[in-house]
Amino acid sequence: MDLVQRLNQHHPKVIDLSLDRIERLLEQLGNPQENLPPVIHVAGTNGKGSSLAFMRAIAEAAGLKVHAYTSPHLVHFNERIRLAGTLISDDALLALIDEVEAINGDAPITFFEITTVIAFLAFSREPADLVLLETGLGGRLDATNVIARPAVTALTPISQDHAGFLGEDIGGIAVEKAAIMKPGVTCVTTKQNTTVLDVIRGFAEGVDAPLIVEDEDWWVAIKGEQLTVMTPEGELEPPLPTLPGAHQLQNAGLAIVALAALGDERITRQAVAEGMTNVSWPARMQVLKKGPLVDKVPPEWELWLDGGHNPAAGEAIAATVKAWPGEKDSQPLYLITGLINTKDPAGFLAPFKDHVAGLWTIEIDGEEASLSAEELCATAEKIGFKARPASSLSDAISEIIAQQKSAARILVCGSLYLAGIVLRENS
Repeated sequence: MDLVQRLNQHHPKVIDLSLDRIERLLEQLGNPQENLPPVIHVAGTNGKGSSLAFMRAIAEAAGLKVHAYTSPHLVHFNERIRLAGTLISDDALLALIDEVEAINGDAPITFFEITTVIAFLAFSREPADLVLLETGLGGRLDATNVIARPAVTALTPISQDHAGFLGEDIGGIAVEKAAIMKPGVTCVTTKQNTTVLDVIRGFAEGVDAPLIVEDEDWWVAIKGEQLTVMTPEGELEPPLPTLPGAHQLQNAGLAIVALAALGDERITRQAVAEGMTNVSWPARMQVLKKGPLVDKVPPEWELWLDGGHNPAAGEAIAATVKAWPGEKDSQPLYLITGLINTKDPAGFLAPFKDHVAGLWTIEIDGEEASLSAEELCATAEKIGFKARPASSLSDAISEIIAQQKSAARILVCGSLYLAGIVLRENS
């Protein structure tokens, strides 16, 4: 039994939003979440993982020991828990799982809840200077929201996703995510749509949380070959980040401003600059350089990967594609995509319509919730794509190469589950 199956067996529902179960288990373990270094707690719809990656790169460049909790994992479960800069070891992880399961007994606890408990227990026992904590889903009833007083909270762009759990109303979704704010704790937010920002302002006022808003209190722009980031503490001009895409500038800015709100003098301008050039976050407009899948394409071709899966992510990825040199002429773009059935495939794919030479759809191998290649192909055709279903990722790549005689780009996208498969197959 793998770790995901093992931890899923404690509760029949994969997602069951509540804090009762995790609070009970944490209390049985002595409330380890109360014995953590300063915490930056991040919620939002898109950009959470990238923003945390920027924060970690900057903080580690400053010499800080950083714990990080992110989700989901792409290839190995250990990716979710980083202890003082290093992924948790298999031995340490298994020992913690044994310990927590023994305390929990037969009591119901969801996969994400028990994983969060394991992370908090690990963080409480390993010295560090900072904890970077990403919500799993929502915020108000997310398992990570048991942190009573984080040092800073941060909100990435909020849009519709996980509608079956958070509702269809963007205002209601904003309420769920804004609820990570705590009394007197500074919250940094990216720019949001009017409805979302009104909710955030109201929540901040209700808990007396200082609010730092993009385009009002901070902003980010490109100036030549570097960024200009204006924070409440002053202006910085670090180099452009190594993560591609205009949306990553916003994620970088949020990270810089959130870290500045900590007031830690060790986080210098030099650390910010080093963080921009050292940051790494797999499956976010990642060009694959080597591996079995890369070997399948001709040398002059490019194989790209992104795990974005909702309409806002589709818009961000399409904007990055549009800015590529030669996007229209010398290197046409082909998409290979797979999505799960809780997402909005038409909303995700629509932004790409004028930028691709062809679209291949695949079913995500081993994922019960995956749309079939045929279902996804039919949706793509309805919104104007020339689409074809393929039986596998490998077959889709081969068919594209057979059709396209000159150099091209292939982008595999639509799901973090699919991204994990790509990284495993290409390792």
